[in-house]
Amino acid sequence: MTRDDLPLRHLLAIDALSATTLDALLRRAAALRPLALGGDHGHRPLAGATLANLFFEPSTRTRCSFRLAGVRLGAEVIDFDMAASSSRKGETIGDTLRTLEAMGVTLFAIRHGVDGAVAALATDCAPQTRLINAGDGRSHHPTQALLDMLTIRQHKGEDFSRLKVAILGDIRHSRVARSDLHALRLLGTCSIALAAPPALLPDSTVSQGCTVHDHAEEALHEADVVITLRLQRERMDEGLISSADAFYRDWGLTAERLALARPDAIVMHPGPMNRGVEIADAVADGPQSVIREQVSNGVAARMAVLEALAGGQPAS
Repeated sequence: MTRDDLPLRHLLAIDALSATTLDALLRRAAALRPLALGGDHGHRPLAGATLANLFFEPSTRTRCSFRLAGVRLGAEVIDFDMAASSSRKGETIGDTLRTLEAMGVTLFAIRHGVDGAVAALATDCAPQTRLINAGDGRSHHPTQALLDMLTIRQHKGEDFSRLKVAILGDIRHSRVARSDLHALRLLGTCSIALAAPPALLPDSTVSQGCTVHDHAEEALHEADVVITLRLQRERMDEGLISSADAFYRDWGLTAERLALARPDAIVMHPGPMNRGVEIADAVADGPQSVIREQVSNGVAARMAVLEALAGGQPAS
Protein backbone atom coordinates (compact mmCIF):
# COMPACT_ATOMS: atom_id res chain seq x y z
CA MET A 1 0.00 0.00 0.00
CA THR A 2 1.39 3.41 -1.00
CA ARG A 3 0.95 6.61 0.99
CA ASP A 4 -1.67 7.70 -1.56
CA ASP A 5 -3.83 4.76 -0.47
CA LEU A 6 -3.69 5.85 3.16
CA PRO A 7 -6.23 8.20 4.71
CA LEU A 8 -4.93 11.49 6.00
CA ARG A 9 -4.31 11.78 9.72
CA HIS A 10 -3.56 15.52 9.91
CA LEU A 11 -3.39 18.35 7.40
CA LEU A 12 -0.43 20.44 8.49
CA ALA A 13 1.02 21.69 5.20
CA ILE A 14 0.48 21.36 1.46
CA ASP A 15 4.05 20.18 0.93
CA ALA A 16 3.24 17.09 3.02
CA LEU A 17 0.76 15.96 0.33
CA SER A 18 1.41 14.09 -2.88
CA ALA A 19 0.05 15.43 -6.15
CA THR A 20 -2.45 12.55 -6.20
CA THR A 21 -3.83 13.35 -2.75
CA LEU A 22 -4.03 17.06 -3.56
CA ASP A 23 -5.96 16.25 -6.73
CA ALA A 24 -8.32 13.92 -4.84
CA LEU A 25 -9.08 16.59 -2.23
CA LEU A 26 -9.79 19.14 -4.95
CA ARG A 27 -12.11 16.76 -6.77
CA ARG A 28 -13.96 15.97 -3.56
CA ALA A 29 -14.27 19.68 -2.74
CA ALA A 30 -15.75 20.33 -6.18
CA ALA A 31 -18.29 17.55 -5.63
CA LEU A 32 -19.21 18.92 -2.20
CA ARG A 33 -19.72 22.50 -3.36
CA PRO A 34 -23.52 22.21 -3.81
CA LEU A 35 -23.80 20.88 -0.24
CA ALA A 36 -21.47 23.58 1.05
CA LEU A 37 -23.76 26.33 -0.16
CA GLY A 38 -26.61 25.26 2.12
CA GLY A 39 -29.69 23.14 2.53
CA ASP A 40 -30.21 19.78 4.21
CA HIS A 41 -28.90 17.13 1.84
CA GLY A 42 -28.83 14.36 4.42
CA HIS A 43 -25.06 13.95 4.02
CA ARG A 44 -23.83 13.71 7.63
CA PRO A 45 -20.68 11.57 7.75
CA LEU A 46 -19.47 13.44 10.85
CA ALA A 47 -22.63 12.92 12.90
CA GLY A 48 -21.55 12.29 16.49
CA ALA A 49 -18.14 13.93 16.00
CA THR A 50 -17.08 17.26 17.49
CA LEU A 51 -14.94 19.88 15.77
CA ALA A 52 -13.17 22.51 17.89
CA ASN A 53 -12.05 25.75 16.26
CA LEU A 54 -8.98 26.81 18.26
CA PHE A 55 -8.16 30.24 16.88
CA PHE A 56 -5.46 32.15 18.73
CA GLU A 57 -5.49 34.89 16.06
CA PRO A 58 -8.42 36.86 14.62
CA SER A 59 -10.24 35.35 11.66
CA THR A 60 -13.49 35.81 9.78
CA ARG A 61 -13.40 33.70 6.61
CA THR A 62 -11.43 30.70 7.83
CA ARG A 63 -13.12 30.38 11.19
CA CYS A 64 -16.66 30.81 9.85
CA SER A 65 -16.08 28.43 6.96
CA PHE A 66 -14.71 25.71 9.26
CA ARG A 67 -17.81 26.14 11.43
CA LEU A 68 -20.10 25.85 8.41
CA ALA A 69 -18.11 22.91 7.02
CA GLY A 70 -18.47 21.01 10.27
CA VAL A 71 -22.19 21.77 10.59
CA ARG A 72 -22.89 20.82 6.96
CA LEU A 73 -21.28 17.42 7.61
CA GLY A 74 -23.26 16.82 10.79
CA ALA A 75 -20.58 17.56 13.41
CA GLU A 76 -21.02 19.55 16.58
CA VAL A 77 -18.77 22.61 16.53
CA ILE A 78 -17.08 24.39 19.43
CA ASP A 79 -15.76 27.88 18.77
CA PHE A 80 -12.90 28.52 21.18
CA ASP A 81 -13.01 32.07 22.56
CA MET A 82 -9.45 32.93 23.50
CA ALA A 83 -10.53 36.08 25.38
CA ALA A 84 -12.76 34.02 27.70
CA SER A 85 -10.56 30.94 27.97
CA SER A 86 -7.95 29.70 30.40
CA SER A 87 -5.23 30.64 27.91
CA ARG A 88 -5.60 34.13 29.37
CA LYS A 89 -4.59 32.61 32.73
CA GLY A 90 -1.45 31.03 31.33
CA GLU A 91 -2.73 27.66 30.11
CA THR A 92 -0.61 26.32 27.27
CA ILE A 93 -2.06 25.45 23.89
CA GLY A 94 -1.07 21.83 24.56
CA ASP A 95 -3.06 21.74 27.78
CA THR A 96 -6.01 23.35 26.05
CA LEU A 97 -5.91 20.63 23.39
CA ARG A 98 -5.66 17.84 25.95
CA THR A 99 -8.54 19.31 27.97
CA LEU A 100 -10.81 19.21 24.94
CA GLU A 101 -9.58 15.74 23.99
CA ALA A 102 -10.66 14.59 27.47
CA MET A 103 -14.16 15.83 26.62
CA GLY A 104 -14.29 13.67 23.51
CA VAL A 105 -13.28 16.23 20.87
CA THR A 106 -11.38 14.55 18.03
CA LEU A 107 -11.26 17.18 15.25
CA PHE A 108 -9.39 20.47 15.65
CA ALA A 109 -8.90 23.41 13.31
CA ILE A 110 -6.07 25.45 14.81
CA ARG A 111 -4.76 28.93 13.99
CA HIS A 112 -1.74 30.22 15.83
CA GLY A 113 0.73 33.04 15.40
CA VAL A 114 3.81 30.89 16.01
CA ASP A 115 5.45 29.03 13.13
CA GLY A 116 5.24 25.27 13.65
CA ALA A 117 2.77 25.45 16.55
CA VAL A 118 0.26 23.06 14.95
CA ALA A 119 2.92 20.59 13.82
CA ALA A 120 4.26 20.52 17.38
CA LEU A 121 0.82 19.61 18.72
CA ALA A 122 0.57 16.78 16.17
CA THR A 123 3.53 15.03 17.79
CA ASP A 124 1.83 14.90 21.19
CA CYS A 125 -1.90 14.52 20.57
CA ALA A 126 -4.05 11.46 21.24
CA PRO A 127 -4.09 8.73 18.56
CA GLN A 128 -7.68 9.44 17.58
CA THR A 129 -7.15 13.21 17.28
CA ARG A 130 -7.06 14.88 13.86
CA LEU A 131 -5.52 18.34 13.42
CA ILE A 132 -5.94 20.86 10.62
CA ASN A 133 -3.56 23.78 10.34
CA ALA A 134 -5.80 26.82 9.86
CA GLY A 135 -2.75 29.10 9.58
CA ASP A 136 0.47 29.21 11.60
CA GLY A 137 2.75 32.23 11.67
CA ARG A 138 4.23 32.85 8.25
CA SER A 139 4.54 29.18 7.43
CA HIS A 140 1.42 27.36 6.22
CA HIS A 141 -2.25 27.81 5.40
CA PRO A 142 -3.09 24.58 3.56
CA THR A 143 -6.87 24.91 3.34
CA GLN A 144 -6.51 28.38 1.80
CA ALA A 145 -4.32 26.83 -0.88
CA LEU A 146 -6.96 24.17 -1.50
CA LEU A 147 -9.72 26.71 -2.01
CA ASP A 148 -7.44 28.84 -4.18
CA MET A 149 -6.56 25.88 -6.43
CA LEU A 150 -10.23 24.89 -6.61
CA THR A 151 -11.12 28.42 -7.73
CA ILE A 152 -8.43 28.39 -10.42
CA ARG A 153 -9.64 25.00 -11.68
CA GLN A 154 -13.20 26.25 -11.95
CA HIS A 155 -12.11 29.06 -14.26
CA LYS A 156 -9.03 27.70 -16.01
CA GLY A 157 -9.47 23.92 -16.01
CA GLU A 158 -7.30 21.19 -14.54
CA ASP A 159 -4.26 21.64 -16.81
CA PHE A 160 -2.02 24.06 -14.92
CA SER A 161 0.89 23.36 -17.27
CA ARG A 162 -0.32 26.11 -19.60
CA LEU A 163 -0.95 28.75 -16.95
CA LYS A 164 1.03 31.77 -15.84
CA VAL A 165 0.26 32.79 -12.25
CA ALA A 166 1.39 36.17 -10.90
CA ILE A 167 1.61 36.72 -7.13
CA LEU A 168 1.97 40.32 -5.95
CA GLY A 169 2.54 42.07 -2.64
CA ASP A 170 3.74 41.01 0.77
CA ILE A 171 5.04 37.57 -0.12
CA ARG A 172 7.68 37.50 2.63
CA HIS A 173 5.17 37.45 5.48
CA SER A 174 2.39 35.50 3.76
CA ARG A 175 1.59 31.92 4.77
CA VAL A 176 -0.98 31.94 1.96
CA ALA A 177 1.74 32.60 -0.60
CA ARG A 178 3.88 29.76 0.72
CA SER A 179 1.01 27.26 0.64
CA ASP A 180 -0.18 28.45 -2.78
CA LEU A 181 3.32 28.08 -4.19
CA HIS A 182 3.58 24.49 -2.95
CA ALA A 183 0.19 23.67 -4.47
CA LEU A 184 0.94 25.39 -7.78
CA ARG A 185 4.17 23.41 -8.12
CA LEU A 186 2.43 20.12 -7.28
CA LEU A 187 -0.14 20.83 -9.98
CA GLY A 188 2.57 21.51 -12.56
CA THR A 189 2.04 25.23 -13.12
CA CYS A 190 3.93 26.42 -16.18
CA SER A 191 5.06 29.82 -14.93
CA ILE A 192 4.92 31.52 -11.53
CA ALA A 193 5.90 35.18 -11.35
CA LEU A 194 6.52 36.96 -8.04
CA ALA A 195 6.65 40.72 -7.62
CA ALA A 196 7.08 42.79 -4.47
CA PRO A 197 9.21 45.55 -3.00
CA PRO A 198 12.65 44.11 -2.12
CA ALA A 199 11.87 44.13 1.61
CA LEU A 200 8.73 42.04 1.02
CA LEU A 201 10.22 39.38 -1.25
CA PRO A 202 10.72 35.88 0.20
CA ASP A 203 14.04 34.10 0.47
CA SER A 204 15.27 31.85 -2.32
CA THR A 205 13.91 28.65 -0.74
CA VAL A 206 10.36 30.03 -1.08
CA SER A 207 10.83 31.50 -4.56
CA GLN A 208 12.55 28.43 -6.01
CA GLY A 209 11.38 27.80 -9.56
CA CYS A 210 9.68 31.21 -9.82
CA THR A 211 10.67 34.31 -11.72
CA VAL A 212 11.14 37.31 -9.40
CA HIS A 213 10.41 40.81 -10.69
CA ASP A 214 11.22 44.30 -9.47
CA HIS A 215 8.04 45.78 -10.91
CA ALA A 216 4.46 44.59 -10.74
CA GLU A 217 3.97 45.32 -14.42
CA GLU A 218 6.61 42.74 -15.42
CA ALA A 219 4.94 39.96 -13.43
CA LEU A 220 1.47 40.81 -14.70
CA HIS A 221 2.37 40.61 -18.39
CA GLU A 222 0.21 37.89 -20.02
CA ALA A 223 -0.77 36.38 -16.64
CA ASP A 224 -3.76 34.02 -16.54
CA VAL A 225 -4.20 34.25 -12.76
CA VAL A 226 -3.36 37.22 -10.54
CA ILE A 227 -3.12 36.71 -6.76
CA THR A 228 -2.61 39.88 -4.76
CA LEU A 229 -1.80 39.63 -1.06
CA ARG A 230 -2.62 41.59 2.06
CA LEU A 231 0.09 43.64 3.70
CA GLN A 232 0.85 41.62 6.86
CA ARG A 233 1.59 44.61 9.05
CA GLU A 234 1.23 42.56 12.22
CA ARG A 235 4.19 40.41 11.12
CA MET A 236 6.51 43.01 9.61
CA ASP A 237 9.07 45.33 11.11
CA GLU A 238 8.55 49.05 10.97
CA GLY A 239 9.91 50.78 7.91
CA LEU A 240 9.58 47.93 5.39
CA ILE A 241 7.23 50.15 3.39
CA SER A 242 7.32 53.92 3.38
CA SER A 243 3.53 54.37 3.42
CA ALA A 244 0.30 52.72 2.32
CA ASP A 245 -0.13 55.40 -0.35
CA ALA A 246 3.32 54.73 -1.78
CA PHE A 247 2.67 50.98 -1.80
CA TYR A 248 -0.57 51.47 -3.72
CA ARG A 249 1.11 53.81 -6.19
CA ASP A 250 3.89 51.34 -6.99
CA TRP A 251 2.34 47.94 -6.31
CA GLY A 252 -1.44 48.21 -6.01
CA LEU A 253 -3.50 46.15 -8.44
CA THR A 254 -5.25 48.84 -10.45
CA ALA A 255 -7.33 48.47 -13.59
CA GLU A 256 -4.40 49.87 -15.59
CA ARG A 257 -2.01 47.24 -14.24
CA LEU A 258 -4.53 44.44 -14.64
CA ALA A 259 -4.86 45.34 -18.32
CA LEU A 260 -1.33 43.94 -18.78
CA ALA A 261 -2.59 40.46 -17.93
CA ARG A 262 -4.59 38.33 -20.34
CA PRO A 263 -8.11 39.64 -21.03
CA ASP A 264 -9.63 36.59 -19.35
CA ALA A 265 -7.29 36.66 -16.34
CA ILE A 266 -8.90 36.11 -12.95
CA VAL A 267 -8.11 38.19 -9.87
CA MET A 268 -7.78 36.57 -6.43
CA HIS A 269 -7.15 37.83 -2.89
CA PRO A 270 -7.17 35.75 0.32
CA GLY A 271 -8.76 38.55 2.35
CA PRO A 272 -9.23 40.63 4.26
CA MET A 273 -8.61 43.25 1.58
CA ASN A 274 -7.08 46.63 2.22
CA ARG A 275 -8.86 48.52 -0.55
CA GLY A 276 -6.82 51.32 -2.00
CA VAL A 277 -3.63 49.72 -0.68
CA GLU A 278 -3.27 46.29 -2.35
CA ILE A 279 -6.19 46.49 -4.73
CA ALA A 280 -8.45 49.09 -6.31
CA ASP A 281 -12.20 48.98 -5.78
CA ALA A 282 -12.72 48.73 -9.53
CA VAL A 283 -10.64 45.53 -9.61
CA ALA A 284 -11.90 43.97 -6.38
CA ASP A 285 -15.51 44.42 -7.51
CA GLY A 286 -14.85 44.08 -11.24
CA PRO A 287 -15.79 41.36 -13.72
CA GLN A 288 -12.44 39.56 -13.44
CA SER A 289 -12.58 39.26 -9.66
CA VAL A 290 -13.30 35.81 -8.23
CA ILE A 291 -12.67 36.85 -4.63
CA ARG A 292 -16.18 36.04 -3.42
CA GLU A 293 -15.99 32.66 -5.15
CA GLN A 294 -12.85 31.95 -3.14
CA VAL A 295 -14.86 32.55 0.02
CA SER A 296 -17.63 30.21 -1.15
CA ASN A 297 -15.09 27.55 -2.07
CA GLY A 298 -13.59 27.73 1.41
CA VAL A 299 -16.53 25.84 2.89
CA ALA A 300 -16.34 23.06 0.28
CA ALA A 301 -12.56 22.72 0.59
CA ARG A 302 -12.75 22.44 4.36
CA MET A 303 -15.59 19.94 4.12
CA ALA A 304 -13.38 17.76 1.91
CA VAL A 305 -10.55 17.92 4.45
CA LEU A 306 -12.79 17.14 7.41
CA GLU A 307 -14.25 14.14 5.58
CA ALA A 308 -10.82 12.83 4.70
CA LEU A 309 -9.47 13.19 8.22
CA ALA A 310 -12.53 11.63 9.83
CA GLY A 311 -12.70 8.78 7.32
CA GLY A 312 -16.03 9.88 5.90
CA GLN A 313 -14.55 10.06 2.40
CA PRO A 314 -11.07 8.80 1.49
CA ALA A 315 -8.73 11.47 0.17
CA SER A 316 -7.47 9.17 -2.57
